[in-house]
Amino acid sequence: MNLPSDPRRAVILVSGGMDSCVTAAIMQSQGYQLNFLHTNYGQRTERKELECFHALADHFNAARRLIVDMRHLGMIGGSSLTDTHIEVTPANLESQEVPTSYVPFRNAGMLSVAVSWAEVIGAGAIAIGAVEEDSSGYPDCRSVFYEAYQSVVELGTRPETAITIVTPVIHMSKGDIVEMGIRLSAPLHLTWSCYQSESLACGKCDSCALRLRGFRQAGATDPVEYAQR
Repeated sequence: MNLPSDPRRAVILVSGGMDSCVTAAIMQSQGYQLNFLHTNYGQRTERKELECFHALADHFNAARRLIVDMRHLGMIGGSSLTDTHIEVTPANLESQEVPTSYVPFRNAGMLSVAVSWAEVIGAGAIAIGAVEEDSSGYPDCRSVFYEAYQSVVELGTRPETAITIVTPVIHMSKGDIVEMGIRLSAPLHLTWSCYQSESLACGKCDSCALRLRGFRQAGATDPVEYAQR
């Protein structure tokens, strides 16, 4: 049964990483009820990300949590995150090329799940921690993509449904995100960004490099342990 609509109820897509953690902290600071959504899609660090998701859901006292199986993305392949035969691109923060870690059209699928759940629980917002300004250059992390998807939501849901896609950190640098997280007392120590390892963060993949650069820009120390910094 669908719940009555509440504009202050939000679905938060939570990977277990720093950007989604800070997104959750921002939404909570704005008075939203948080409902956490996580997807398993056969990524290399699936177990660690799920562990972090639950830790974050506990910390933020999420009203609801939903874990969805999207393993078809792993079956489709085409990404070093889901196919161990493809090497994870070493960090090259100056490159304009989309790295091998891009999972083809992943965020569209995740948003589709989020919209379905939002309709059922009466959520008025869906928040995702996509970053365009200082990221790996994924095409589905651009603001224009979310603007287009907003139209899809409006056309593909019931006339009385009102769901807004929110991207609180999309124009922030990683340094800005770290600073915001510290300001809001976000539990950055409970997050994981490494694409390769579930024990010690590698410090070499583009996700680790971006995260470490963000902490340096913020003049802070990353609480996560690395094999190399």
